[in-house]
Amino acid sequence: MAERPHDPRPDPLAVPGATDAGGPATGGPVDFARLNGWDREWETFSDYDLPTYVGPTTFMNLPWITDPAELRARAVDVAIIGAPFDDAVSHRPGARFGPRAIREAQYTSGSIHSLQLGVEPFEILTVVDAGDANIVPAWIERGHALIHRKVREVAATGAIPIVLGGDHSITWPSATAVAEVRRPGSIGIVHFDAHADTANDDWGVLAGHGTPMRRLIESGAVDGRNFVQVGLRGYWPPVETFEWMKAHGLRYHFMTEVEERGADAVIDDAIAEALDGPDSIYLSLDIDVVDPGLAPGTGTPEPGGFMTREILRAIRRIVGQVELAGMDIVEVSPPYDHAEVTAMIANRAALEAISALAVKRQAGKAVRFDGPGSASPIGPTTAG
Repeated sequence: MAERPHDPRPDPLAVPGATDAGGPATGGPVDFARLNGWDREWETFSDYDLPTYVGPTTFMNLPWITDPAELRARAVDVAIIGAPFDDAVSHRPGARFGPRAIREAQYTSGSIHSLQLGVEPFEILTVVDAGDANIVPAWIERGHALIHRKVREVAATGAIPIVLGGDHSITWPSATAVAEVRRPGSIGIVHFDAHADTANDDWGVLAGHGTPMRRLIESGAVDGRNFVQVGLRGYWPPVETFEWMKAHGLRYHFMTEVEERGADAVIDDAIAEALDGPDSIYLSLDIDVVDPGLAPGTGTPEPGGFMTREILRAIRRIVGQVELAGMDIVEVSPPYDHAEVTAMIANRAALEAISALAVKRQAGKAVRFDGPGSASPIGPTTAG
């Protein structure tokens, strides 16, 4: 059996004259802190400034504040919400562990500086972690209800919710909650995904992760004419699903168009289409829009997707130009995530949105939602 290396230093208890509290050795307890120099004055750090692997797990070590009254009292600008739910997946499970993995996928703490946008977002905005929806396993209807409740109570405080999923079915309750809070205004949706998620059902299940966009539109929470999808590719959904999409006015951009025209041109079109009537945008990012060679930790990997830098630039570009009503980042499945790279992309996606919002605040624009007219979109930025 392996043994620790021998320490040649004598045992202080066995040294003649060893002291406890400075007096002659008496065989009593020894002041080891003083003996080893541990009784010095040491600088201590707040939880916010500690390394990210120390203390409770919150997004960027931000305060964990779940009480809506306190969110409102603090005039919180952005609130992170966890939706640890994956009971509606059709292929590989594990996204219930996504919120925690995304929170942990960081190495910076304290006041951070965006090299891309030249801002220190947490010095400009009030951002907190509002905790998780009250999820239990194996209960789809309850899970969606509690996600809707959590997002709505946070959005009603004026904070912009950024929801960490979870499978993509969470967009149905989450975007619905945001749309309700924004009434009488309306929201458009920009949806990044390899898959349309507009199927009528998943093997008879209406609330599966392949159906949330149809449920949103059929319910009336969102108008299909203001629903724009970017990054579609592969072999799903079937043709009849696209016929339904056309009939309801959805607009979509295949990955081949991104390859041919360039991501910036497609993103600009998507912004204009989503804002053709609505007052604000809800952004939904399925991490499988990124190529699985770069983001393997997802439930339904689809080759041929965005590069990481393209999707992060797209988020900065969208949030910099629109009034952001809310956002979700979904389908991060840690069991398939080599070296946490997928979770890191998701973590950075949230940070890019927050930093872009900080740029708007610097420019004197409102970020929080305190009723109709409280925030307004700004012109194009040079964010890259």
